[in-house]
Amino acid sequence: MIPIVCVDDGWGMAFGGRRQSRDREVSARVLADAAGRPLWCAPSSLALFGPGAEGHLTAAEDFLNRAGPGELCFVEGRPLLPWLERMEGLVLYRWNRRYPADVYLDIRPEPPGWRLVSREEFSGSSHPRITKEVYQR
Repeated sequence: MIPIVCVDDGWGMAFGGRRQSRDREVSARVLADAAGRPLWCAPSSLALFGPGAEGHLTAAEDFLNRAGPGELCFVEGRPLLPWLERMEGLVLYRWNRRYPADVYLDIRPEPPGWRLVSREEFSGSSHPRITKEVYQR
């Protein structure tokens, strides 16, 4: 499985139950990257992808347990460390700023176990600069 996570510069994912992953351009890119393969998420994440996206997503509370090899998982506010051995890669969308946070990404894609394979900057709907990083294990 390949988790997709939005983080700030302090690795924050959420604060006070509020997500840090709301950006229309990020949602569109996640859907485009998943074209032709399963994209898993929690039911609460469906709202980020807009009407009509439900056919492209599989929502389940236990989506991290259910995702198979090569399948993408959009992750908000959940730990990933318990699934580390099943992770083939990781996609990070970085906001390039620091927000208040009380939920943090619990893994770091650093050598020797991880390799950065691509980095791309683009303008989002909520941020003038978002960085997408793709890592492989």
